[in-house]
Amino acid sequence: MYIVPPPKCSDARGSGNMAAPRIYQTWKGSNVFFLQGRFIFGPDYRSLLLTIFLIAAPVIVFCVFVARKLMDDFSHHLGISIMVIVVAYTVYVLSLLLLTSGRDPGIIPRNAHPPEPEGFDGSIEVGGGQTPQLRLPRMKDVVVNGISVKIKYCDTCMLYRPPRCSHCSICNNCVERFDHHCPWVGQCIGKRNYRFFFMFVFSTTLLCIYVFAFCCLYIKRIMDFENTSVWKALIKTPASIVLIIYTFISVWFVGGLTVFHLYLISTNQTTYENFRYRYDRRANPYNLGVVNNFKEIFFSEMTPSKNKFRARVPEEEGSTGLGLGQARVGPAGFVSPNMGRATVGGDLEMGAKASWRDMGGNMADFEGRLSSEPQEEKDGAEGLEGRGVMHPRRSSWGRKSGSWEISPEVLGMPGESERNSSSATQGTR
Repeated sequence: MYIVPPPKCSDARGSGNMAAPRIYQTWKGSNVFFLQGRFIFGPDYRSLLLTIFLIAAPVIVFCVFVARKLMDDFSHHLGISIMVIVVAYTVYVLSLLLLTSGRDPGIIPRNAHPPEPEGFDGSIEVGGGQTPQLRLPRMKDVVVNGISVKIKYCDTCMLYRPPRCSHCSICNNCVERFDHHCPWVGQCIGKRNYRFFFMFVFSTTLLCIYVFAFCCLYIKRIMDFENTSVWKALIKTPASIVLIIYTFISVWFVGGLTVFHLYLISTNQTTYENFRYRYDRRANPYNLGVVNNFKEIFFSEMTPSKNKFRARVPEEEGSTGLGLGQARVGPAGFVSPNMGRATVGGDLEMGAKASWRDMGGNMADFEGRLSSEPQEEKDGAEGLEGRGVMHPRRSSWGRKSGSWEISPEVLGMPGESERNSSSATQGTR
């Protein structure tokens, strides 16, 4: 098991001779990895052990106290088949459970920088000594099957979510075709594992019916062989009573969930969309008809994962990690509006509005320190105050390199900063 350690302020690589870490080792989500990134689970992966117990324990009781007795009552091959079928089918159900909870549900990789506004060419001239403010819209309109659909910007992942994508607050990832986060499997249910999730729920329903039916059959055979009442037959097999009650209750849960998801598949909805009543008053742009909807879920090609968890972290990403409170700066100088603010649960969407200010230069290598050029110091130094909060200064939008100076209060070296400032001013004169 590998749990991503908390981020460090210093460079994680150390010397240049060290190999770059793998992506799963620097993963920013809340996921837990097993077998060196081959399996990815949610942070509540321990609930998966409870689910396995709730499936395997009744089957073991059934095999020991019911199926073993039925093997003697039926012919040799028929009696053994009762035991073989239930064991093989249970292994199949647990395999579907692992495929649901241990694979990438459709996580969209995060952007390293906020996106640039549409149509921005980096050549806007600014006058009056004021820095321009560019605000990216929180919502955008895209057309899906001829119907306009709104997509939302995610402050955490710094991207516009594709249609039907949502940010899971538990796993802290944006997931394609997000359905819900299932605590029973300890994983988000999305585009890449919804098929296996439905098959798991449906197969568990059939397993409950199978155990329930053969427990009832065993009680009936006791009544016939001993010519007794049903109550006396129940006393002779208390394990059957427990299994009948357990499977009867369970089948209402997993059976009802199966019926509900059959409805969702037939109308091409997700649980998230259905609970928010998105299509009560307008057409569903994703509904392709009942037959095509089922084909899309069960017979369409499985899209490959967009994340290569075992790959090495690229050099440019691994060497410029941002610490807590540092700015998120794009290649064109657009900075996340939540810079310097405390986040709630790692997701910056709660009540925050996005705006990116042009900082006057290319800051791709920004690491909390901003270099200064002597010829731009005639307006005085504008510093960094607080924790990574930047204040606008006079700048030229069209310049290729930034001109910024850190205030002496931040550096803690007032004497040296004043000497450098005076010498730079005399050089410009």
